[in-house]
Amino acid sequence: MIVQGNIVDIQNKRIFKGEIEIENDRIKEIREVNHTTDNYILPGFVDAHIHIESSMLVPSEFAKIAVTHGTVATVSDPHEIANVLGVKGVEFMIENGKKVPLKFNFGAPSCVPATSFENAGAIIDADDIKVMMENPDIKYLAEMMNYPGVLFDDADVLAKIQHAKNTNKPIDGHAPGLRGNDVSKYIAAGISTDHECFSYDEALEKLQKGMKIIIREGSAAKNFEALIDLLPTHFENMMFCSDDKHPDDLLLGHINQLCARAIAKGMDVFKVLQVACINPVKHYNLDVGLLQKDDFADFIVVQDLQSFNVLETYINGELVAKNGESFVKHVDFEILNNFNTDFKKITDFEYHSASDKINVIEALDGELITNKIEGDSLLIDGNLVSNIETDILKMTVVNRYQNTDPAIAFIKNFGLKEGAIASSVGHDSHNIIAVGVSDVQICKAVNLIIKNRGGVCAVTSTTEKIVPFPVAGIMSDKPAKEIGKAYAELDKMAKKMGSTLRAPYMSLSFMALLVIPSLKLSDKGLFDGHKFEFTSLEVK
Repeated sequence: MIVQGNIVDIQNKRIFKGEIEIENDRIKEIREVNHTTDNYILPGFVDAHIHIESSMLVPSEFAKIAVTHGTVATVSDPHEIANVLGVKGVEFMIENGKKVPLKFNFGAPSCVPATSFENAGAIIDADDIKVMMENPDIKYLAEMMNYPGVLFDDADVLAKIQHAKNTNKPIDGHAPGLRGNDVSKYIAAGISTDHECFSYDEALEKLQKGMKIIIREGSAAKNFEALIDLLPTHFENMMFCSDDKHPDDLLLGHINQLCARAIAKGMDVFKVLQVACINPVKHYNLDVGLLQKDDFADFIVVQDLQSFNVLETYINGELVAKNGESFVKHVDFEILNNFNTDFKKITDFEYHSASDKINVIEALDGELITNKIEGDSLLIDGNLVSNIETDILKMTVVNRYQNTDPAIAFIKNFGLKEGAIASSVGHDSHNIIAVGVSDVQICKAVNLIIKNRGGVCAVTSTTEKIVPFPVAGIMSDKPAKEIGKAYAELDKMAKKMGSTLRAPYMSLSFMALLVIPSLKLSDKGLFDGHKFEFTSLEVK
């Protein structure tokens, strides 16, 4: 097979008219030839850190859409399904991903459960990590979110890191806001990347200390604008990722969008493409071609080097997408889940108090971090209830793996004026999380999730709408376009109910993410992420 175009040689920083000859799954020859084709040929895009589960799609369905945007590979942390199903969940992701052409590169989840302050569906200990790191299908140790464990020399954490070192596999980081001597110790432990920087200065310090920085632009957490100005100087040590990308966003674009935005800022195309295509392959030692003779024939054809409109995507010499049409076929798979809790009563969501002030989670649009603020209590018959006027709404996390009492907190900035929204995607343990205007509506939303053994939903006094997630309670068994449309409709309903957040369900899912400050809620209670301990809902 011969493919012609303007060949973008990123590593030698030149563009020339040429053709690529493919034999079997490899590039047999790259030749300079004159032709009239205006298109450009470049290596495929790589998402350097993503949880496939957050697309609400199994890997084989994710691949169908990603290849249309020029993505040929991902560095994928199966942390979410691991918290539900353990090693069995990781094995499901690997095997499902192998059935399609896109090159999924899965890591061994390092923090299952993420902390001891929440109940997850499984545990992956250091002995499990040892076995997983010896598996050639496991490419790296996935994000070490337990940075306090690194800083305080936790034996289990250090053992997991050592198992990765013993197999010469990279170790991913997760250290939002970590600076100074603490981040120096974290890096010295062998941790080589971070995708959690939310300021220029934080990322610059980590780069200067030898870390590779991954610029994240997902559905909820968006750090592109804060970090992109580092790229011209530090392009050799940076990558792009989406981390968590919902299906409606994935239908619109992927890493190609970040390239277009960087070019629109006047950045050098070779530097941008090194970040998007080359650096992840080299850092993680991926079996992905870089448009060199004898490489795997993994490359894309784009219309131009401004919009990066993808015309064709090739993986191992196979044309897998053309002009927005995916040739990735549907594959059958076994549906696994772990859901074991009974329906709840309205009284389960009452919180009796006499306090005038409460500690409130302040959600920040587009950020995973939250603020801790104080709010006035609204009490009815001694029960703390949502206050629509001040937008301080009741929130709950319900353990979905066993029957326990719901945990209660209050949150600001969701903006709901009616009803409730709920989800069984609740990072990291994926318990049920809900927010609403009344105990009645919260209970209704939670029970709708329990009835379907997973999903995302919105309820009002007159309407109930749910997108079911039968796979581990966090993924659909449906095609991307179907689930993307259903999710977009649900998102629209939540906004019609008053939510002012850009991605209310994605933001909701992170309100139980204890490892990112400041104030979060687990199924065990309200948690102070700075002090790394539980705190009181009532202001004493």
